[in-house]
Amino acid sequence: MKRLRYTQQDILIRWTVLPPFVLVLNWLLFGKMYWENAQTFTVTTLLSFLLYYGHWLLNNIISRRLHELYPTFRHMLIRVSLAVGIISVHTSSITLLLYYLYGFLRLNGYQPQPADLRWALLFGFVTVLLVTAIYESINLFEQWQRTLTQTEQFKKANLESQFESLKQQINPHFLFNSLNTLSQLVEESPRQASAYLDEMSSVYRYLLRANEQHLTTLKTELDFAHSYFYLLGIRHGQAIQLVDKVNAIYYDYLIPPLTLQLLLENAVKHNVILPEQPLVIELRTTPAGELMVQNNLQRKRVPVSSNRVGLSNITSKYKLLGQGEVQVSETDDYFCVVLPLLAASRLHQ
Repeated sequence: MKRLRYTQQDILIRWTVLPPFVLVLNWLLFGKMYWENAQTFTVTTLLSFLLYYGHWLLNNIISRRLHELYPTFRHMLIRVSLAVGIISVHTSSITLLLYYLYGFLRLNGYQPQPADLRWALLFGFVTVLLVTAIYESINLFEQWQRTLTQTEQFKKANLESQFESLKQQINPHFLFNSLNTLSQLVEESPRQASAYLDEMSSVYRYLLRANEQHLTTLKTELDFAHSYFYLLGIRHGQAIQLVDKVNAIYYDYLIPPLTLQLLLENAVKHNVILPEQPLVIELRTTPAGELMVQNNLQRKRVPVSSNRVGLSNITSKYKLLGQGEVQVSETDDYFCVVLPLLAASRLHQ
């Protein structure tokens, strides 16, 4: 079992609430006698403090477990109800135990009074409500801080992604190749040149709009990938091939925009593309609801410098979304990236 570590807040709340709670509860049970008789005060205070101290530690374990089972804001009512119910029963049990124990010991002639017991039980219940409210308030504040931090991190990652995609948009090499190919097609095949221009416009239109949103549907991303690949196919011919085995049932699932563009560009950048050595990129979905992007590995003889910013940005976005991890694997023959596909319903949980 994982050892429970108490924060400074736990310790502060415990030592702020527990001592006055023990004093007031004993006063409710004994009345003035509690303060006037030194023996009664010492024995009952030590005995009740030890019992309630152990009770407090047990309640901390219960609260932590409930937070693990019901961690989100929408589960707060269930979590709080269970915490108040369970802890109130424990508190009442110890109060009853002390009540009958004090009656058995008859310290300084003490006589148990049912009315005093009712007030003590009510005080215990109110204290449970108060302490639970304090812990939940702290938890909500910490969740808000984490959400704020994650939002800022996501904005930072998104800005980095926008910067990278902007470099792709104005990349003179990519633009030069596209325009050069278009120029050749205009002379050789005007009809194909028109189709090429349409796909080129689709690619740049998507690049310009993609940064306006954090997520897009898989179908939209695939349409863009096919347009982008069409430009690559015109330039490289049969030396580059795209195999689409994506199951249509996942078309409405979500994915960060430009993810496929970064992976396609990465494959083209690092691998040999020749008619006798075609680069084959395969897209397919898995039974687990993931998108697999895989290409045969045939690295260039002269390694291309890479800072892996593209893969890093994709990984960072998924990490900040908290909806699964990107898996990257490489063998002698293949390079593979597996991306979680996000159901819209999961993002609201």
